[in-house]
Amino acid sequence: MINKVTDSVYYIGVNDHDLDLFEGQYIVPNGMAYNSYMIKDEKIAVFDTTDRKKVDEWLGNVAEALDGATPDYLVVSHMEPDHSAAIKAFLEKYPDTTVVSTGKAFKVMEQFFPGFEIPNRIEAEDGGCLELGAHKLNFVHAPMVHWPEVVMTYESSEKILFSADGFGKFGALDVEEDWACEARRYYFGIVGKYGKQVQDILAKAAQLDIEKICPLHGPVLTENLGYYIDLYNTWSSYGTETEGICIFYTSVYGNTEKAALMLADLLREKGVETVEVSDLARCDWAEAVEDAFRYDRAVFATTTYCGGIFPFMKQFIQHLTERNYQNKKVAFIQNGSWAPVATKIMKCMFEKSKNLAFAENEVTIRSAINDETKAQIEALADELSRTGDACAPAKMKCSVCGFVYDPEKEGMAFDEQKDSYKCPICGMAKSVFVEETAAKAAKEAEADADKYVCEVCGFQYDEEAEGKPFDAQPDSYKCPLCGMPKSAFKKG
Repeated sequence: MINKVTDSVYYIGVNDHDLDLFEGQYIVPNGMAYNSYMIKDEKIAVFDTTDRKKVDEWLGNVAEALDGATPDYLVVSHMEPDHSAAIKAFLEKYPDTTVVSTGKAFKVMEQFFPGFEIPNRIEAEDGGCLELGAHKLNFVHAPMVHWPEVVMTYESSEKILFSADGFGKFGALDVEEDWACEARRYYFGIVGKYGKQVQDILAKAAQLDIEKICPLHGPVLTENLGYYIDLYNTWSSYGTETEGICIFYTSVYGNTEKAALMLADLLREKGVETVEVSDLARCDWAEAVEDAFRYDRAVFATTTYCGGIFPFMKQFIQHLTERNYQNKKVAFIQNGSWAPVATKIMKCMFEKSKNLAFAENEVTIRSAINDETKAQIEALADELSRTGDACAPAKMKCSVCGFVYDPEKEGMAFDEQKDSYKCPICGMAKSVFVEETAAKAAKEAEADADKYVCEVCGFQYDEEAEGKPFDAQPDSYKCPLCGMPKSAFKKG
């Protein structure tokens, strides 16, 4: 598919409607788009390739856009195979092309294409520039958004950001659908763990005059860019996008389901406008993850099972915690005929999550719902339906730089501040602030003070699990997640 983005920038990507699972796990009923672009100037640059199943179709698009010309550069933004599988085929057809990418990307290329030589190469330095003529490519490294080797490119003459997987979404481009829904599911499924790294990139992007965003999945974004950037800011700062309550349940014989549905009905009766209910055994788990991050309150209802919790709930909570689930009020419903321990286990699974406020009211079902259970559900509904309750401390904390907004000092509640309010320290938007108590902040600071964290990918070195202090590791030690050296780790 060939489309003009501008007079000199072409879309040359392909749609894939044969794919049932993206990355082997995400349901894509409307397929996927593998985006690729071309800039035609004194020099011609192609941006990224395609998935292995679409190589021939993509090469046909390249040839059509070239119209007899020869490409000078192939810019590789990201080495994940849905974007890089055609590098070898492209270079075999256009052998004089110079490949432009990061040093880490070239190492990954050697792994994906063993024995294949790439003699013509330019390493794209962070902040480096490559001139095509009237167009200038300015490179912005974006490590862990969402692989370590990622580079974004800002074309300054036409003010276009080639954003790699940033601002991407599920779905082919020949299908009309809401952007935010599939972009949110894509973001939290794939990039959600790396909020800090996305915040870093947003801070860099704020210094650029951007009029178009060209992602590797989903449509080219040309209008109302503030809408998309604000959503990314909210998502990557783990803020609340929509006030509402999501209820996630698993049920063996229907009694836990009955409690979950009873709670949902009561919440709606008490005026909660948005209540989403998900059966974790049957729903699209990625959509459930999306809801958990989108709304400000969540309920987890499950059975005690083999001394633990039901497998679908266990897996779902793991999906959340490995994506840094935080800044929510959460409640629990447990079922157990003789030794109910599900709530205790779920709380333990969330123990490392930041800024979670556990509901005071809990529900315990012993086999089936009785009058006592109904009273507990009623009490929980009362608590969750009250906004600004125990989960809303007076002080607000900037999740980017840590600045604490104190209403007493400022002379007004944080909610009374204008939407244009920005953090006085780092300049980030009002939406990045989260509810925070001084006691919790002190506890977290104390807990994190002695831990070593990789500044690139966020991996936390666990001295107890490793069996030795971090300082005892040799200088050759590397981060097991992103491969960065020992020096990339910082304490606290």
